[in-house]
Amino acid sequence: MRQIDVHKLADEARFNRFHGLVLFWCALIIIFDGYDLAVVGIALPSIMKSMGVDATSAGFMVSSALFGMMFGAIFMGTVADRIGRRRAIAICILLFSAFTAAAGFTSDPIAFSVTRFLAGLGIGGVMPNVVAQMTEYSPRRIRGTMVTLMFSGYSVGGMLAALLGKGLIESYGWQSVFIAAGLPALLIPAVLKWLPESMPFLIKSGRIDTLKGVVSRMEPGYRPQPGDSFALPAEDKAADAPIGKLFQDGRGFSTVMFWVAFFMCLFMVYALSSWLAKMMAGAGYSLGSALTFVLVLNFGAMIGAIGGGWLADRFNIKHVLVGMYGLAAVSITLLGYQVPTGVLFVLVALAGASTIGTQIVTYAYAGQFYPMAVRGTGIGWASGVGRSGAILAPIVIGALVGMALPLQQNFIAIAVPAVIAMVAVLLIDHGRSASAQHPAGKTRHHGPAALSAAPHGASEARRSA
Repeated sequence: MRQIDVHKLADEARFNRFHGLVLFWCALIIIFDGYDLAVVGIALPSIMKSMGVDATSAGFMVSSALFGMMFGAIFMGTVADRIGRRRAIAICILLFSAFTAAAGFTSDPIAFSVTRFLAGLGIGGVMPNVVAQMTEYSPRRIRGTMVTLMFSGYSVGGMLAALLGKGLIESYGWQSVFIAAGLPALLIPAVLKWLPESMPFLIKSGRIDTLKGVVSRMEPGYRPQPGDSFALPAEDKAADAPIGKLFQDGRGFSTVMFWVAFFMCLFMVYALSSWLAKMMAGAGYSLGSALTFVLVLNFGAMIGAIGGGWLADRFNIKHVLVGMYGLAAVSITLLGYQVPTGVLFVLVALAGASTIGTQIVTYAYAGQFYPMAVRGTGIGWASGVGRSGAILAPIVIGALVGMALPLQQNFIAIAVPAVIAMVAVLLIDHGRSASAQHPAGKTRHHGPAALSAAPHGASEARRSA
């Protein structure tokens, strides 16, 4: 009888069509998710004018979705480890598509805030699940690149919102960009059909035949046999209380540091996403020019995410993150000073690369830090706790904008969290991460011989992996 370690198999697989398919679906989901999130910042000047609200009230309206995202990230990240990741992702797509579209039919701040809160449950819930999915199925040697490449779809969604917003809002009103967000719900049947289920969930639920099919596509060198049994390393077996497992095996302090880093980075991301267009419009730029800054911000984010992932696969991901947070502190601070327009665009791109791009790399680091069975839970809680920073950002920056402070002070307020996040990442114990405990390169076998062993030998291999 062969005993097969799916953790090791996923780590050592060579990139093939199966991995490309997982990347495609996860990236597409994140594009729609990014659109739904960015669309409020794009439409905010028009919404404020249409509903007659001031900057402080607008800040609370924006934060309603972020408040929903906090609950969605914690709840759906944890639930997915129990009901299956694919089903959880489908539920999230339905939530954020239907209720973002519904927000386009509202005409008062309260109804708008309620629908955005409900959409936020899906927007926040889908993020930890697609990161966990991509991390689980990516070969170890390109895992950082694949996760950040997938998550760069978030920036593509932001650019899509900016491009559509420039045309649709002027022609059809702000409502049009929200109603368009309902289309991704049509893709749910395809997601349920083509996106593979999480391997630990398949093992736990006894769906071995389905698992054999997934494994044979992931690693073509595997040939299913009737006596095959599947195993996970001991630390990847789901516990009854996976939340508590985030604080076991010396991971407790690092878990808190991840939460601090997520809080600070998400504060910066949503401060810029929500208020950049409005602040630039207030600085004298037309609405079209202000939306161009949002486009550049998201383009920089995509470059930062992909570049950060590439660096993370070649250097220590922790050190890469420290450098990216340092760049955020500098670039955001300089945004508040009078510089030529060309230089300003470069600074906005760097700010996008070092905030949205850095958040994506931070997701990748969290995905590598936690064992497979609690990966969704670990990312979900970090993302969920971090959402409190996202919730506060539009309110705090909205209050500052309402006080008519100098532009420099607004941007310094956004930059300070970068320094705090940099310190938090420095304090993470990298030696406790799952990736450090299963270092790449120990075994490089890809044929059937690497998939099987006598029960005693397999146990030894798992203990040493």
